[in-house]
Amino acid sequence: MVEFGKKLKERQIQEWQRYYINYKLMKKRVKHYSNQIHVGGLELRQVLKDFSRMLDNQIEKVVLFILEQQGLLASRISQLNEQQNSLQDQPDISKISDLREAYRAIGQDLIKLLFFVEVNAIGLRKILKKFDKRLRYKFTDHYVKTRSSHPYSQLQQVFKHVGLGAVIGAISRNLADLEVRQGSYLSIYDEPALPFQDPVVDTLNAAVDRLTHSTNFLDFLGSHALIMHDELPPTAAAIDESIDGERYHFISLILNLANTFLYMVNTYIIVPTADDYSMSLGAAATVCGIVIGAMAVAQIFSSIYFSAWSNKSYFQPLVFSSIVLVVGNAMYAMAYDLDSIAILLIGRLFCGFGSARAVNRRYISDCVPHKIRLQASAAFVSASALGMACGPALAGLLQTNFKLFNMTLNQDTLPGWVMAAAWLIYLVWLWISFREPAGISSLNHGPQNENTEQYDKLEKGLVQPLLKANESEQDDDADQECDGGEEAPVLSRQPAKSLQSAYSLLTPSVKVQLLIYFMLKYAIEILLSESSVVTTYYFGWTTGTVSIFLACLGLTVLPVNFVVGGYISNMFEDRQILLGSEIMVLLGIIFGFHFIIPYSVPQYVCSGLILFVAAEVLEGVNLSLLSRVMSSRLSQGTFNGGLLSTEAGTLARVVADATITLAGYLGQGMLLNATLVPSLVICLASIVATCCTYNSLY
Repeated sequence: MVEFGKKLKERQIQEWQRYYINYKLMKKRVKHYSNQIHVGGLELRQVLKDFSRMLDNQIEKVVLFILEQQGLLASRISQLNEQQNSLQDQPDISKISDLREAYRAIGQDLIKLLFFVEVNAIGLRKILKKFDKRLRYKFTDHYVKTRSSHPYSQLQQVFKHVGLGAVIGAISRNLADLEVRQGSYLSIYDEPALPFQDPVVDTLNAAVDRLTHSTNFLDFLGSHALIMHDELPPTAAAIDESIDGERYHFISLILNLANTFLYMVNTYIIVPTADDYSMSLGAAATVCGIVIGAMAVAQIFSSIYFSAWSNKSYFQPLVFSSIVLVVGNAMYAMAYDLDSIAILLIGRLFCGFGSARAVNRRYISDCVPHKIRLQASAAFVSASALGMACGPALAGLLQTNFKLFNMTLNQDTLPGWVMAAAWLIYLVWLWISFREPAGISSLNHGPQNENTEQYDKLEKGLVQPLLKANESEQDDDADQECDGGEEAPVLSRQPAKSLQSAYSLLTPSVKVQLLIYFMLKYAIEILLSESSVVTTYYFGWTTGTVSIFLACLGLTVLPVNFVVGGYISNMFEDRQILLGSEIMVLLGIIFGFHFIIPYSVPQYVCSGLILFVAAEVLEGVNLSLLSRVMSSRLSQGTFNGGLLSTEAGTLARVVADATITLAGYLGQGMLLNATLVPSLVICLASIVATCCTYNSLY
């Protein structure tokens, strides 16, 4: 691993080096400020004034160079436009070809300029984050708010590439115009979806997307997977060498996606019938919360050991997962004839112990080539969404009741038998077709430290009183680096070795995003898990009706993500969508309460739809922001960011299902309001926390 400052320097364009922000100088200045304030040598007001002036000067240097280069590019385009206009009456194919190459050359120079802007924007984010951490002052909030909202803002030039879009548009339009279509004028404005698209335009669009964090459907959908990538713009060589071809196997990827799909089906197939199954075994209908939540309880532990196991193998944990799920589902089905609620719960616990989502996510992150990783991440999320929809729908189809060899097959037991058979078939397919990636140990462990004692000493030494309160960690760029050697920065970039060390890497912004993730998963779980009990009590819905309702909710995931990822995310900032989605979740919760007037189907369906759709939008933008504000040390190893988010979401499901069962003691008439109150409180808390950290989410 290379420390962030060196990675930043490696990405710099050599001939433009003196125009980049001086990250190393600013980092030393922050360290100096920290030491001086700690011993009482400087006042905070003086530090803020000096550092603000330094940042302003650095940003101005960058912005003036951007404007200079932008003007040169515009001048070159203007000259080419004159040559192009002279060819309208007498087209000359050879000159058209030369013009096209000239426009492409400008496009290549513009790509360099966009990468220049991106590297500076990332460096600026990092140094602001470092300042906040070392001096324990929310300087970023003040600096970004005052600079970005000012009418003469230079900060907007760095973060929003103001003006560069016009240059990109000019290049795109003229390249399309010069495509060999003599005798016919076709403009990108008249026909936006041209069959022709020059490769340089594709590269420009990709660079702009990286710089602005604007997204399309695949980007937004893939963000749900929280599969983090290198924050700095990758070089072509880095992309080509990032994944060895021998590690990737298409069928193995499909098997991981199939595992994801089946597990989500397994999770939600029992939701419409869990209350009926509980009552048939002599328990209360609200015990369905414990039945559904038992799977999530076990998943809290399985996520950790599966994540650790995937450091050594992907095949073995997938095989183990399938076997455990076959056993768990069989036990769930047999509990009916054994008349045992204990067997029912143990079967669901076994199903939770078989959760291999950590393995599925790690396989995509570690073994799928960079160029298709986004598609694989989107497929991972799509498989989950389809599984969520198919589970209840399948339960609605299993409406039968007969005996086979003394085994009762009805709507309660068939979900268990069907899933046991599905996992058995999957296990056979897995055994025949899966291929273990080559060099998996070196891939997942990364460079090993030969001096364990030195590493342990460094880990302890990094936790100093100055950093102890909320981020005793050193941030991504080796905060405690030693000037005398290179070893410390390398070691301090090692992955977290435990949940405790991973938690110590969480900044306030990350903690807020994890709280939001907890909130949305809690609200969704309350909605889904109690749907059967609530709708039966208020509306007399059958299992089939509940199944249709839940399946329709699940089917909204992909179209909602398409709309948000394709349109809304390009019109608003992520933090704006985040706050707006939280408010919509809040409205959905409030609308769901049962007040004095009779509770109606339209009220329940509308509140559920608003809550579910808003939570799905919130999940995408929440995880997208989480991947950007989270330490890069949490992008690898066993205790990674994906595991933390999974644990937060799983814990939310456990608490939600326990809430349903506990609220059941108040009676079914009080169940709805009693379970919505905690959702309301947590949602309000997340909105307040978002407002407190809003200016750091950029």
